Amino acid sequence: MRALCWGTYDTGKPRSRILLEGLRLQGVEVTQCHVDIWRGVEDKSQVRGLWQRLGIASRWLLAYPRLAWQLARASRPDVLLIGFPGVLDMLIAAPIARIRGIPLCWDMFMSIYDTVVEDRRLLRRNGLPAVLLHALEGFALRRADLVFLDTQAHARRVESLFGLKSGSTRAVWVGVESEHFHIEPVVARSAPVAIDQSPLQVLFYGQFIPLHGIETIIQAARLTRDEPIEWNLIGKGQEAGRIQALLAEQPLANLRWDSWVNYEQLHQRIAEADVCLGIFGKSEKAASVIPNKVFQIVAMGRPLITRDSPAIREMLENTHPCVRLIPAADPSALANAVRDHAKQGRSSIRCHTALEGKLDAAAIGRQCIALLTSHLGLEA
Repeated sequence: MRALCWGTYDTGKPRSRILLEGLRLQGVEVTQCHVDIWRGVEDKSQVRGLWQRLGIASRWLLAYPRLAWQLARASRPDVLLIGFPGVLDMLIAAPIARIRGIPLCWDMFMSIYDTVVEDRRLLRRNGLPAVLLHALEGFALRRADLVFLDTQAHARRVESLFGLKSGSTRAVWVGVESEHFHIEPVVARSAPVAIDQSPLQVLFYGQFIPLHGIETIIQAARLTRDEPIEWNLIGKGQEAGRIQALLAEQPLANLRWDSWVNYEQLHQRIAEADVCLGIFGKSEKAASVIPNKVFQIVAMGRPLITRDSPAIREMLENTHPCVRLIPAADPSALANAVRDHAKQGRSSIRCHTALEGKLDAAAIGRQCIALLTSHLGLEA
């Protein structure tokens, strides 16, 4: 199978890197025709200022004539793959793909409309920009021969949002870059180890956005402020100012906040934590996704507490003591889950063994090829 990965997809996202590597590992001949317009942009919804917006817009406008020319002249692939975010890429690629008879596949990953309007409330739902964004994304969806997201629950949500036929969109897990996130080897000890009396270490990392429910974590930390539990936050983003104000009003001695840790160093912070946190937002989108961090935490065999949802149950069940699924936006439930973990004591138990070999790039490549062969009739 020959796949042409085309457009302005964001290689800063693990999703793009894992998917491309996974296809290669499964023997797909992958060719990239790509212009990186997203360098230096971690959170697209937080692009601010005229010059930053003009810079991205100019890179976009300058990219498309060259990309369109290359697509028109490229050797005909078996499938044309558009990566996230891909809305404008789809509009440019669709007519060329149709003329050349190339099946068009879009890794939508997430809906920009859903993220910006429904989840983060950055645009008013009935306002003209939101209406236009919805129409544009819906038009792009209908141009593809195959669309997939990250979970079945997310696929069903997008179908509902855009009035698509049930089952018309599919799912491929995000997966994990196993070279960065893997179970650390256990060092053999010849003598008994003293009971660790240090505070339990709880770790959250990620963007400060409504989906993650940072305020729920802050409130849970307040409920345990007099207990031997330390809460560690890593991140920044849309809600950072509000969280900073909450902590300034009522400081928490049991909470540490680092705004940034290099991607290559995250595995060490995960390994050092006694329990890691997923997401706790109460939006419908939060119920539909499994974020990068959950795959990374699971791949490292660490205990996890996250909100219960249809999406997370596609991958994990409430298997005590490694996984605790709790109600969304419930600080008391989060505090109690952490307390329960503290009562159990630190353990060298290897968590999530049933998922070993199912989250790496090779596994994600197999999922994607299964879709391409079954839905588009391509040969692996």
